Amino acid sequence: MVNSINIIAKRASKELTNGSIVNLGIGLPTNVVNHIPPSYTIWLHSENGVLGMKQLDDESKKDADLINAGKQVISTVPGSSFFSSATSFSMIRGKHIDVAILGAMEVSQDGDVANWMIPNKKVQGMGGAMDLVHGAKKIIIVMRHCSKAQEPKLLRKCNLPITGYQCANLVNRI
Repeated sequence: MVNSINIIAKRASKELTNGSIVNLGIGLPTNVVNHIPPSYTIWLHSENGVLGMKQLDDESKKDADLINAGKQVISTVPGSSFFSSATSFSMIRGKHIDVAILGAMEVSQDGDVANWMIPNKKVQGMGGAMDLVHGAKKIIIVMRHCSKAQEPKLLRKCNLPITGYQCANLVNRI
């Protein structure tokens, strides 16, 4: 059976250009790292203050203090850097992030994105999505076509609170 998450992540990775600074949102977007061409140098950014992260490739070197915004343990590449969350958001707001790959709960036909809350459900926080949809130069949305309840997630108009209006450059879904 083909893994739909890998199909989505692989397709999104084809949108990246060598040398880009890319923010990977939590959840499905973190799988994109597995499909970046080995010949590319992509600087992965996390809003908790990391530039130059990569997937943990050696469990014996696991450091629980080294995590991405989704609290997954990561590793780093030579030349990586660590900085405050304030500096990280300055990078985002200053438009220094080339691509943000984010998940979404809904996307409208006009590229409106709803990805931070469902009314009457407990929300952990919106994270950096509201800044990323306005600060990154290109927004790629990766998501399943339907919700767990089999409701469509691509809509004429979003029903959920909007994270950003007309901001999605590409919706990659299955």
